[in-house]
This record gives sequence, structure tokens and C-alpha cells, in this order.
Amino acid sequence: MILKITNISKLYSNGVQALRNVTLTIPNGMYGLLGPNGAGKSTLMRILATLQEPDTGSIYLDEIDVLNQKAAVRQTLGYLPQEFGVYPKAKAEDLLDYFAVLKGITNRAARKEVVAALLKQTNLWDKRRQQLGSFSGGMKQRFGVAVALLGNPKLMIVDEPTAGLDPAERVRFLNLLSELGENSVVILSTHIVEDVRELCTRMAIINKGQILQEAEPLKAVAGLQGKIWRRIVQKSELPALEQSYKIISTKLLSGRTIVHVYSETDPGNNFEGVYPDLEDVYFTTMAGYIGNYKPEVAQ
Repeated sequence: MILKITNISKLYSNGVQALRNVTLTIPNGMYGLLGPNGAGKSTLMRILATLQEPDTGSIYLDEIDVLNQKAAVRQTLGYLPQEFGVYPKAKAEDLLDYFAVLKGITNRAARKEVVAALLKQTNLWDKRRQQLGSFSGGMKQRFGVAVALLGNPKLMIVDEPTAGLDPAERVRFLNLLSELGENSVVILSTHIVEDVRELCTRMAIINKGQILQEAEPLKAVAGLQGKIWRRIVQKSELPALEQSYKIISTKLLSGRTIVHVYSETDPGNNFEGVYPDLEDVYFTTMAGYIGNYKPEVAQ
């Protein structure tokens, strides 16, 4: 499967330009859409999920016209939105069975088999008779994945899935997501760099409705080799450094500040070179020092 998004734009009635000529080609596997809150990620996810209309552009999932063949898209779509409701008094097994009926799995024996398999895949089998209102945040997210996986979707959309999860639940959830991209297009929309680094073979960075960079994470990191420099400073030194260097990020450490700067040559002044990571790619792109993505299929 290949998802082709071409020149998608969306302007809201309040004047907010949520998306501006977004063009991406997304193959099978885990694909990360990385950007801050308000960047346009959720708008694009809702459009892909046939819940919202763009102003311009086209989207094709292989031969399916996503914007004009919504019923066909929904037959092969799995969607886990950023926030979703559950019936708190319903038991996990019963509610998943109900959603399976809505998905068109009407044969009772087949449905029972599918529900059991999904609860086991999402590590919820032992909790199948437990009320959803007693589930932890991570358990609810895994239940959401079970619902999204009904019908073996070829397009899976996961919007901000790990926000608010504790470290153990986050690891379990990421392990589950990593299994899903073998035979489907799986789009992971997030503002958490670590999620993309750990899961995705390709990614795009989006801000203010525009794609700033599209790349393989490992190649993007390698492209910054020799261009990221670090120095530990007092916080009071920052204003002067900002006048002279391209600062991309700052972190507090034991009362002092670690400064990362972008420079293609040794900046001197006691800065030391460091091996870049995906966080450096993200901040350097957001600052406008790299990127300027030119989509191949945009006209």
C-alpha cells in the first residue's frame, strides 16, 4: 500500500491556516509525523480518517480516492484518535465485540475468535472481563488499538498515542505499535521525538501547517554530523550567546544550562562537538537551519 497526499490545504473559518500545500508519499511501515501542538497534525489525521474535508488537494490510498470514496476508505481504516471515549461500565470483551459487529463481522464464531485474538495481541486478555472505567491510561490506549485493528486495516492512523502514559505503559504501547507496520501504512502523529526515533523508518516534520523536512530518521541524524556543538553555561550567559550563535536547544542540568548550537564549522569559545540525535534534527529544522522540504509530486 502507498498513501499519496498531494497539496492538501485547510483554512478554518477563524482564519487559522491549519494546513498549507501538504504533500507526502507514505509507504508501508511506521511513518512519523512530528511537530509541536497546533502544527496541523490532528487536522491532517482527521482528513485522512474521512472525518474532515480539506479545501484543496487530493489523497489516494493505492487506487482508492480517499476524499471521494469514503466508504471504501473506512473499510480498510484503523483510527486511534488523541482522545476517545469508552463506556466505563462496559467490559473490554463485550465492547470490543460490539465494535466488531459495527465493523461488519456478523458471524458470531468468527467474531469471538477475532475479539480473543486482538485482546491477546494487545495484552488485555487477562483483563477482558474488567470494566473499562477501571483501566489505566495505557490499558485504554491498548484497547483503542484493538478497536482500530478490527478488520485488518491497511491504513492505520495513531494520533498522539503516548501522551500521558507512564514509562512502563509507554514501552508496552510502543512495542505493540512496532508490530503493526509490516503489512499496513501506519502513521504515528506525535510531538514526542523519542516515539519517532524508536518506531519509524521515515518521518516528516510539520509546523504551522507546512512540511519542513521529510527524511529517514537515521539519515537525517547522519546529515548533522559535525554540525552540532555543546557547551555548559550559566543561565545568565544565554542572552549574549544568542546574539552570536545559532542556538537550537537548551537544557537545565544541576543548576547550569546545556546549550546546543548549529554550526557547519567549529564555533570555538569552548564549544565541543557532539554526535547529533533526532532531537537535534527536530530543533534544527524547527529553527529553519535545515529542511526547506520540496515535495517530489507537488506541482
